[in-house]
Amino acid sequence: MSQMVRKQIYIQKNQEERLKKVAESRGVSEAEIIRRALDNELKRAGYRLAYDDEAMQRLYQAMLDMDKKPPVPPSKRDWSREDLYEERMKRYDRNSS
Repeated sequence: MSQMVRKQIYIQKNQEERLKKVAESRGVSEAEIIRRALDNELKRAGYRLAYDDEAMQRLYQAMLDMDKKPPVPPSKRDWSREDLYEERMKRYDRNSS
């Protein structure tokens, strides 16, 4: 986890009530909701995060899911290099053999 810096902020009473409800419904801390909101605002302002923990977690999970799958069996290719070259030459309206 990255180093945290303590900040003290003032919010309106109705914001506090909504913040508590959102944090409880998502199962995270109020501070996490505030950090996410700050990240979103900084992204909109053009400030790109160097490290996105959520994206990294999704990537890691995708890699774990792929690792559970069996390997792709090798298959014989049904094309030749010459066939591809001939097709390319026809596409560009050049003489082919």
